[in-house]
Amino acid sequence: MRKLTGTGLLACSTALMLATGAFAQDRPLRLDEAAIGEIDPAKGSDYADTVLAVNLYEPLVYPNQGAPGVQPWLASDWTIDGLDYTFTIRDGATFASGNPVTAEDVVYSFERLMALGQGPSSLFEGRVASVEAVDDSTVTFTLTDQFAPFLASLVQLSIVDSTLVQENAEEEYAPNWLSANSAGSGAYVVTEHDPQVETVMVPNENYNGQAMDAAAPDEVTYRYSLEASTVRALMARGEHDISSLWLPPEVLKAMADEGTVHLEAEPGGTGEYIMLNTQRPPLDDVHCRRALTLAYDYATTLQLLSVTDDMAQGVAMNGPMPQGFFGSNPDRPPLAQDMEAAQAELAECQYSVDDYPLDLAWIAEVPARERLALLMQATFTQLGFDVKVTRTPWALITQQVTEPETAPHAIEIAVSARTPDTDSLAFNMFSSSVPHTWMSATYLADDEVDRLLNEGRTETDPEARAEIYKAMSERLRDLAPAIWAYEFTGVYGVRNGVEVPNLQEEGKLYPISGFSMLFKDIQVND
Repeated sequence: MRKLTGTGLLACSTALMLATGAFAQDRPLRLDEAAIGEIDPAKGSDYADTVLAVNLYEPLVYPNQGAPGVQPWLASDWTIDGLDYTFTIRDGATFASGNPVTAEDVVYSFERLMALGQGPSSLFEGRVASVEAVDDSTVTFTLTDQFAPFLASLVQLSIVDSTLVQENAEEEYAPNWLSANSAGSGAYVVTEHDPQVETVMVPNENYNGQAMDAAAPDEVTYRYSLEASTVRALMARGEHDISSLWLPPEVLKAMADEGTVHLEAEPGGTGEYIMLNTQRPPLDDVHCRRALTLAYDYATTLQLLSVTDDMAQGVAMNGPMPQGFFGSNPDRPPLAQDMEAAQAELAECQYSVDDYPLDLAWIAEVPARERLALLMQATFTQLGFDVKVTRTPWALITQQVTEPETAPHAIEIAVSARTPDTDSLAFNMFSSSVPHTWMSATYLADDEVDRLLNEGRTETDPEARAEIYKAMSERLRDLAPAIWAYEFTGVYGVRNGVEVPNLQEEGKLYPISGFSMLFKDIQVND
């Protein structure tokens, strides 16, 4: 494993010893997620990366608990004057290294994010004219024009310790060093990190944010890509504490029935999308895509997601946006299979099904998705397609989808809103201007969708924005770049003796997936 290196080692090591009482492990917490664990917040884009970022770093603002909007976090307050957003950093904010958090760190963090052009950078692309440190504790963002999602987008701007980063930079912005070390002001700090195996974290002795629970873990081990059988065995022996969200329903139910685990749900603006590659024949023909969306077996999908009588890993969707977001329409009935209509659409397609076999990929680290891939295979075969199903590791999928030519025809991917705003979900999925990633694996390029997405970014009136995103959703339903399979509800298996109040107590859930998993709030009671 790679350990902390460079000139920041001494300061960080001292802080770690003070924080843990000579590395005491009275309250260890062990979790798992799918690889890769990216700890550079300017690169992270999936669920594991979000959990790592919110524990190692702090943004200026954070989503509200149990309500829309944002709350102060690293910033104590802010003002908005036209295109100027001015933030005051909270008193005493300190990085794990002992360096104070300053406005210059905010400027550096934003410039670094945009220079690397990865992770959440697309949330801000072309929207910020300048970022200025007014004084040590005051920073002003000046926008290029009105940008309604800006404040919500800042939940994804993690502030890094610019002094420590530059001391360890072998190249500009230290992209390699920050993928192996943490440099934040969050409640935890990294001691060991292997992005394929595990990340080990301990409390940040210099943390002065929202209070840590008295029973918060004194060491966290975030494990990657454990098999479902391994997780079950470890939890039965009391050697694992919180499962990933991706276990098959029957495994979760079996663990709960064994009496050593309780189940906790995490809804949070996440859609499960069967991404359809709109750039590869035959799915570059809208009629072929519509045929697949009509043939998809939504009812059986929901049955497969059932964990217990009162808990499931998903609920029905009726369009591209999850419930509660602009663009969702609660008055629409849920989507349903219609094979007759599917055949009619297929008859309008320019391609013959005999000439174009379909390749469907499912993510190897999420075994529950195999059954949905096989369900699609059985259903789409009824339309006459020759369907090949491939088990593919997540790391390989993220490489394949960078170009439509190498991406599969269809793949199920969970996409979560990255901020408390529809823009962070819709723009990154369907704008033709964003880089090709797993979030945009439909490769949609539609002028009308692009126009509506851009209008949604500049319109500040909430009612007008709601109408814009309603029109966008209707257009997406017509274009069918994806199958709106279901709205994902994460279900964790949690070892008895461990409590996650943000998931369990009314009003404490953060509305964005991953943001509720703050280690400082978790209670390890035995």
